[in-house]
Amino acid sequence: MEVFNTPNKIIITCNKRLSPYLQQEVEELGFEIKRSFSTGVELFNTLNETIKLNLNLRTASQILYSIKEFKASNPQELYDELKDIAWEELIAFDGYFSVTSNVDNETITTPLFANLKVKDAIVDRIKEKKDIRPNSGSDANKAVIHLYWKDDRAEVFIDSSGETLAKHGYRKHPGKAPMLEALAAGTILATKWDGLSSFVNPMCGSGTLAIEAALIATNRRPGLYRMNYSFMHFIGYDEEVFFQERRNLKEQVNKKANPKIIASDLSQQAVDIAIMNAKTAGVDQLIDFQVCDFADTTVPQEEKGIAIFNPEYGERLGNHSQLELTYKRVGDFLKQNCKGYKGYIFTGNPDLAKKIGLRASRKVEFYNGKLDCRLLEYELYEGTREKPKVIYE
Repeated sequence: MEVFNTPNKIIITCNKRLSPYLQQEVEELGFEIKRSFSTGVELFNTLNETIKLNLNLRTASQILYSIKEFKASNPQELYDELKDIAWEELIAFDGYFSVTSNVDNETITTPLFANLKVKDAIVDRIKEKKDIRPNSGSDANKAVIHLYWKDDRAEVFIDSSGETLAKHGYRKHPGKAPMLEALAAGTILATKWDGLSSFVNPMCGSGTLAIEAALIATNRRPGLYRMNYSFMHFIGYDEEVFFQERRNLKEQVNKKANPKIIASDLSQQAVDIAIMNAKTAGVDQLIDFQVCDFADTTVPQEEKGIAIFNPEYGERLGNHSQLELTYKRVGDFLKQNCKGYKGYIFTGNPDLAKKIGLRASRKVEFYNGKLDCRLLEYELYEGTREKPKVIYE
């Protein structure tokens, strides 16, 4: 079964509400999108072409290459259809694979049972053909097979990514309640920041927003920080394709870019963690880290850009009454210190957002984990053009 050079359906998944930014990224890479949906996009390409996607995409989670679609009403029918696939041409008999699934079928009470049926079909087929069985387990660091099964419709994929792409590999020290890297990248893309003007990030925590901003400004891609993907562990993989894409990533880095990125936090520990993460990403020299109250953060006046906050929501961290005062102070900071900028606040608490005291010119929907969140945009006019206060809707 030749998959690396055979075009087929490809599903690129992402966290809910990141799909518009994933679509933007995919199209900028030159791929044609066949279909978009709330948690991803669909393409028609080869497994080799997923290598470029895996290395470049900032907002994606998994990249799935379809092997077979079929009908299956129960576990036995699922097993029979899967055992008919030439797995011996995809997975080495001395290899290792794992199975993931998205299952909604009345005959299945736990997806683990569906995973087991997939594993059994693969192992039994290879043992029949090669008289030896590959190893399998839960680790996603080798070949990964994904099953989608809803009602009687099933589809089995090569998960070309393995470990999720939503983590970009540089954050060795997460800090408290960190924002997922893919979400941070999507948030920055939503601001339409130009990568040249100032990027001010008070309350930076472990530095994810500031680091992602530096990566975007210098065109550094997530594939620079990762050397293992699931596609490497399937028969037919040509490592030269991967290394050529890696060379392309290195060549496209804009080493002349010098964005003005400022990240501050009241906690010395948080800033130390942010600096370590930035060093791992190779962008520590591009970020001015400051230990201070957010109200004392330096705001450049010559290259006005965006000021972005990701304050506590009152869900996992912080005291609610104290946070009301904090949100009011954030609003005051934006009004007084950031005139001429665009201000952004990412929050999962609309009640606290009312305390900001500014009219949001735009509200972009996101999820942070399971929390329903908004990125609130504020036009911070200079002079007398400042807009009146209204209650958050």
